[in-house]
Amino acid sequence: MAFPDGFLQELKARNDITELVSQYVSLRRRGRNMVGLCPFHGEKTPSFNIYTENGSFYCFGCGVGGDVISFVMKIENLDYVDAVKFLAQRAGMELPENAYDDSMSRLRKRIFEANREAARFFYQSLYQPVGREGLDYFHRRMLTDRTIRHFGLGFADDDWTSLTTYLKSKGFTENELVAANLAVQRRSGSGVYDRFTNRVMFPIIDLRGNVIAFGGRIMTDQKPKYLNTSDTPVFKKSENLFSLNNAKNAGTRTLLLCEGYMDVIAVNQAGFTNAVATLGTALTAEQAMLIKRYADEVVICYDADEAGQKATARAIPILRKAGLLVRVLTIPNGKDPDEFIKSQGADGPEAFRAVIERSGNDIDYRLQKLRADYNLETSDGKVGYLEAAAKVIAPLSSAIEQDVYVTKLCREFEIDKSAFQERLKKLNRQRSREDYRRQQQKIRTDLSGRSDKIDKDKAKIPRSSSAEEALLAYLLQNPDSAAYISGEITPEQFQNSLMRRYYEYFLTRINDGKDAMMNVTADFTADEADKIYQIISKHAGVASTKQSLDETIQVIREESAKPKRSDIGKMSPEELNAYLLNTRKTKK
Repeated sequence: MAFPDGFLQELKARNDITELVSQYVSLRRRGRNMVGLCPFHGEKTPSFNIYTENGSFYCFGCGVGGDVISFVMKIENLDYVDAVKFLAQRAGMELPENAYDDSMSRLRKRIFEANREAARFFYQSLYQPVGREGLDYFHRRMLTDRTIRHFGLGFADDDWTSLTTYLKSKGFTENELVAANLAVQRRSGSGVYDRFTNRVMFPIIDLRGNVIAFGGRIMTDQKPKYLNTSDTPVFKKSENLFSLNNAKNAGTRTLLLCEGYMDVIAVNQAGFTNAVATLGTALTAEQAMLIKRYADEVVICYDADEAGQKATARAIPILRKAGLLVRVLTIPNGKDPDEFIKSQGADGPEAFRAVIERSGNDIDYRLQKLRADYNLETSDGKVGYLEAAAKVIAPLSSAIEQDVYVTKLCREFEIDKSAFQERLKKLNRQRSREDYRRQQQKIRTDLSGRSDKIDKDKAKIPRSSSAEEALLAYLLQNPDSAAYISGEITPEQFQNSLMRRYYEYFLTRINDGKDAMMNVTADFTADEADKIYQIISKHAGVASTKQSLDETIQVIREESAKPKRSDIGKMSPEELNAYLLNTRKTKK
């Protein structure tokens, strides 16, 4: 999948990483670097760093790192080749012909094309006799033909082979249909059948207008009621939202977060085009960060039933952590948005708008929910409620917001404000101690390597792993030292298998006269590449001297000279005694 180094060098030079990232992240200078809030996970304190000197980035919060290509891959959900194409088009550059393996890019393209043809097939089926049941369902839900057309709604019949037969006639292979999750391989191994049958169909469209997946609602009482496309090379449920392609152009920085497809479509038909929904899963941190790119505020419009309330409680902290303002819609008589709008007849849109405008923020919502758990007519009930309310208010970062709620509660319950504030201070001290303990535990876990999913050897051999990481960092910071280092340490002396692979890779590139880091994004998995940038970032502020290098080399030599456990078991008594004597001398 490699592009020529010269092409990649020019591509990166003409796509300055700071300029590109600033289109997605608000950055400020810190010394020689730029910092901002990470676009890949929710945080309040900036831990996302751009190293302007070498054109890389690394987040100390979530461990994601890379160059301008890997940033585009993650932020735009593209594979490597498509990210390079994206940047080349941005810079007005032509791609070198036949210089790369674009097999994954071609597969993604074929999946997009298959999904588009499937969406057309489902839409056409809806208006044929075979789709009458599906069309009647949409009409009973009071959707107009214009709305059906706008969302590309359709119908999958119960033939089990209709779609696959149609798509194969269009030139798609069975492997492509299985990769798109439009078809399922038969257990016998011969042939495929349709994944979606006897369902009304909801195409899921990305921000570029590509059909990336489908959701389907069954026409019978069978389970599951809703079936969604599984993850494919072009789709991940946890990283996409239904109708965000419409909502991003609504002209507002407020999004309505609904529970399902029909709620989104109903409020769109009523004139609220800023509605989105998750895709058959609970709200994820990735979806919250995606929302943050297009909104400053979210109004949660989940159903009023128990499941909807639980989903609301789960969503609030996720949205807050992403830096979003949160409000919660409370619909009269426990209706969902679709039911409420329809129940109001011609006044539905205005009635729904009024409900949105009256919706309180998430703190108001949580405090109101707490009231139902306590008998406020009794002293014990009041104390219990105020204790619970204090735990809701204490974590608020805004002193002004906190004071508003403290004043309101103290006035309502006729209690001393200073006493309530003292309780908040105590809760915050407890939370600070807990946060500190968690941070210390994380540091200990990180240092031990127990949490490192990529570097499996680190926890077993921490001393040699740390030294090998330091040697790699020195080599990458000082590529002119490659001849000296390779003369002192061979790959076979590396005890950590991942570090050895990195070492061999970088030495080969440097010895071939190539930039060591130029093609890391293509030559390693995303997690392996993140690990490389983690090593570089961790040692970025550490002074690299010849003395520190030689000390690191000495540690690697010592560790490589130690016999393995299996070798110790094979030693004679004399050899074992000699080994133990040498170990004691080394420690002295």
